[in-house]
Formats: sequence, C-alpha cells, structure tokens
Amino acid sequence: MFVRLSCDSKPEQLLCLMLREWNMVQPKLVISVHGGTENFPLHPRVGQAFSKGLIRAAETSGAWILTDGFNTGVSMYVGDAVKVYATHERRKRNIIGITPWGLIENHSDLIGRDVLRHYQTLGNPLSKRSSLNGLHSHFLLVDDGTLGKSGGQLDLRKKLERHELAQRVPVVCVVVEGGPPVLATVLEYVSRTPPVPVIVFEGTGRAADLLALIHKQTAVDRKLDVNIKEDFLLRIQAMFSVVRPEACRLFSMLVDCMEHRGAVSLFHIAELSFIHT
Repeated sequence: MFVRLSCDSKPEQLLCLMLREWNMVQPKLVISVHGGTENFPLHPRVGQAFSKGLIRAAETSGAWILTDGFNTGVSMYVGDAVKVYATHERRKRNIIGITPWGLIENHSDLIGRDVLRHYQTLGNPLSKRSSLNGLHSHFLLVDDGTLGKSGGQLDLRKKLERHELAQRVPVVCVVVEGGPPVLATVLEYVSRTPPVPVIVFEGTGRAADLLALIHKQTAVDRKLDVNIKEDFLLRIQAMFSVVRPEACRLFSMLVDCMEHRGAVSLFHIAELSFIHT
C-alpha cells in the first residue's frame, strides 16, 4: 500500500490513515533504519544477524521498521531480509518506506486515486533516481515540491517517530554503513530528551565504523589526544572525499555524539552480540 502526501502532513492524521484505512496494528516498537543509500557490500555474518533480528522484531514484537524505501543500500538489505526470513503472515510484518517523491524512478506510474497501480521495480542504471523496493509492505511517498532531491521526507519521519514516542511507543535507531548525513541523524537522536537508543553495526563501513571507533576511543580517553584527532580527520577526509574544514565539522559531530555515548551500542561482527558500555 502507498500514499503520496505533503511533507508538512500532520503525524496524527498520518497515523490515523495507517491504523484505520490500512488496518495496521499500533506498533509496540519502532525500528528506524539509517545508513548507506548507495549499494555497498555487507559482511555475510553481519547481514544474516541484521536480517534475522529485524524480521524477528517485526513479527514477534509487533515492530514497525522504517527505511527510505529504495531498492538500494540499506533499504535493499531490509527487503532482502523480508525475502529470506519472513513468514507468510504478512499482517505481522510492517516494513515502511518513507520515501522522497522527487527521487522515485517512474513515479508517474504511481499517480492515481483508490486504484491498483503496476510499478516497475527495475531501475535505470543511468538515472539519478531510484526504484522502490517491492518487499516493503507500505510506502509514504513524501512530496516536498522538489525533483531529484532528498530531505523533505526526513522531517516527516522525525515527526512520525516523535508522535509514536509521545504515545509511549519506544523508538530505536539502527545504523548500517552510511554517509555524513547519518552522523547528523545519530546526533539528533542521542541529543533528544530522553535520548533515542542507537545500535551501530560495526564493520559495515563509513559512518558506522567511525561511530564505532570513536565510541571505543572515548571509552579509554574521553578528551582524545592530538594524534587520535589527526587520525580521525585523515580517515574522514579519505572516507567521504571531503576537504579539511568539512572533516573538522564531521569530527566535531562525532565528538558531540559521544557526549551521549551511553545511548550508543555497538554490534560487533566477531562476537555477534550487542556491546553496551
């Protein structure tokens, strides 16, 4: 099921649509998955643990899983998890893509009111847009009036998550790989009162690995000496292909995240367990 809606839609009206019109069940947990939007390799053992954990949460604890809904990056891995591990009881599975309308490949195919639409999920490799992942159960297609840009959907996603928190539904953020925007997202989550717990899948690359590394470093040295800071700056510049000033800004963001490090947990590849410090 899907609906195209404005980026300034009210979360209470949206929730009413989902519960009454789509007959979804009020969640007991919201798992908000953030990470790489482009395709990236995932360690098989981590991929298996990630997939099994998500689907188990969705089907046994009545969780809603939120992604950006595209057939690329971490959202594609969520779709793969549904394909491999989900049962046939769809009612227990709520994988919701909150997706920017202006970035959807062939989005004109989705225009219509109270009708069934056939959508081609294979994308054009030369296009800057992305196709939807057909293994998601529901889509909120967020239109902020732009084409080829992302952003408007994030505000709506935050509002929906905050509304759930106000209804005493816990929210958890899961980070797999990811670029600089993921660091800003994590900082926003952990800075809330109370903070939203963040689970970082270490070893998946980029933002996730930086968060894991600084989490470990600050367990030993909260202030971080000059040499460690320089190492982080070089890593950030190489990892994200950014200039020094931008690397400094992202490093400061990492440090700010660790002001709330108690809200961050690491998932370690080797031990396949959650590490809390």
